[in-house]
Amino acid sequence: MGDPKRIRKKYETPSHPWIKSRIEEEKAYEKQFGTRSKKEIWKAETLLKKFKSQAKKLIALSGSQVEVETQHLYRRVKELGLAKGDVTFDVILGLTVSDVLERRLQSVLLKKGLARSPNQARQFIVHGHVLVNGIKITSPSHLITVKDEASVSFAVSSSLFSEDHPERASKERLEELSTKKKEVEKEAASSNEEVAKEESSEESPADEESSEEKGDEQ
Repeated sequence: MGDPKRIRKKYETPSHPWIKSRIEEEKAYEKQFGTRSKKEIWKAETLLKKFKSQAKKLIALSGSQVEVETQHLYRRVKELGLAKGDVTFDVILGLTVSDVLERRLQSVLLKKGLARSPNQARQFIVHGHVLVNGIKITSPSHLITVKDEASVSFAVSSSLFSEDHPERASKERLEELSTKKKEVEKEAASSNEEVAKEESSEESPADEESSEEKGDEQ
C-alpha cells in the first residue's frame, strides 16, 4: 500500500500568541464573516502571504519563465475574484485578509441573499443544504471562484430550495405571506359563518312544521 501521505498544515500560526492588536482584528473578522475558529482566519492569511511573497519574488526576477509564472499568478488571483479589473503586482500587494474571507462560501451565500446572517449561512452549509456546481459542499471556508459563484444554490432535495421557506424568505416576503395567510383565514371564517347561517335557516322551517303537527294532534 505504501506510506500514507502526510497531511500538511494549511496555515501558519502567529509568531506571538498574545498581541492585542491582532486579537482584536481577529475578533472583528469573526463578527463580520462568522468564522468559528482562528484557524479559518489563519488559512486566509497564509494564502494571502503566499500570493504576496510570490509577487515580490517575481518582481525582482526577469526572463521567459518569470512571465509564465506571473501570468499564472495573475490568472489565479483573477479566478478567485480577489481583484476587480486588471491584476498587477501592486493590486496583489494591496490585497487584505478581508478580500480573501469575502470569497469563502459562507460569505458568498450571504452576499447572494440566500441567508440572513453569517451564522445562518454557516448553518445551511454545514447541514448540507448548499451546492456548488451540483456538488454538495459542507465546508464554510471553501473558496468560490468567479466561475462557480453563479452555481451556488440550495439542493433540490433540501427544504430550503423553496423560496417561500420561512428561514430564507426576506422580511418583505414574510410579511406578504403573513398577509395572505390572514386573508385566507378571514375568507375561511366568513365561509363558515355563511354555512352556519344556511344550516340554521334550513332547520327553522322544520322546527315550525314539527310544532304545527304537535298543535294539530292536541
